[in-house]
Amino acid sequence: MSVDRVGSFATTQLMLSQMQRAQVALDTSSRQVASGKRADTYAGYGESTAIMEAARSASAHADAHFQAAQQASTRLDLQDAQLTQLSTLSAQIRQMLTTAAANGDGTALMDQLEGLFDQATEIFNSRDSSGYIYGGDNNQTPPVTVSSLSDLAALPSVSDAFANGSVKLSVRVGDNRTVEVGLLASEIGTDLMSLFQQIAQFDAGVNGPFPAGVTTPTQQNFLESTIATASSVGAGVNAQAATNGIRYNSVQLWMDQLKSSSIIHKDFVSSIEDVDIAEALARLNQNQLQLQASFQIGAKLNQMSLLDYLP
Repeated sequence: MSVDRVGSFATTQLMLSQMQRAQVALDTSSRQVASGKRADTYAGYGESTAIMEAARSASAHADAHFQAAQQASTRLDLQDAQLTQLSTLSAQIRQMLTTAAANGDGTALMDQLEGLFDQATEIFNSRDSSGYIYGGDNNQTPPVTVSSLSDLAALPSVSDAFANGSVKLSVRVGDNRTVEVGLLASEIGTDLMSLFQQIAQFDAGVNGPFPAGVTTPTQQNFLESTIATASSVGAGVNAQAATNGIRYNSVQLWMDQLKSSSIIHKDFVSSIEDVDIAEALARLNQNQLQLQASFQIGAKLNQMSLLDYLP
């Protein structure tokens, strides 16, 4: 008669089952530590999957609108800087006319005006990656078509100096929220160009040109009359800048809301999907010990025999 090991088939099967469970638990905890996620398939999240994906989609939606709002903010910020330049330029024209009228001297008046005209034209014809900023829906064509005061003076109407479209750029920053961010060159520049044209036509007319010295009474009266016009032009530019600033502030507030919404949804997804690394490491160590213990017990059972208990 042979002497068998202590144990039975049932005991062996039980130990194998324990080993398998320990291996599965160790594999799961290892994956969690490596990925930082509770599971790597939807099945691992069960009924929470639909809620988690809805929150993830909402976060991505908010991020997309945030990017659009950020582009709108950049555009409005650039326009604010350029409107400020136009306001300063209008103030320089007013000061130039005031000085010439006060001194009764037209020396270098038109040369200075030509320089300011060039600066204004450069602003109106400024570009970004998509085209001419103040071109509207015709942003592949320079909005201002004239390149000198003499060209402007020759036009029958100041409106002929502009070739921009009529539709302003708008950006969708939410499902039901669209912000108008574009400005048209003709919208912000007609009054300024009219002032340039008025002075240039006078200089080219029967009462011009302005001398390099003492102005005539007619020229003096003209200069004095254009000072108020220049002030009005500056006020118009400042009004445009104020409207642009209000839109900029509105977009900034909306960006804050979008950012907060995205963070809230991301945190919700994280609460379902992410693991506590410290807890996961603790479980990993525990599962390693359990698997090691099951192996040791299984090996010990296989080695035990009735001979160990015989006298």
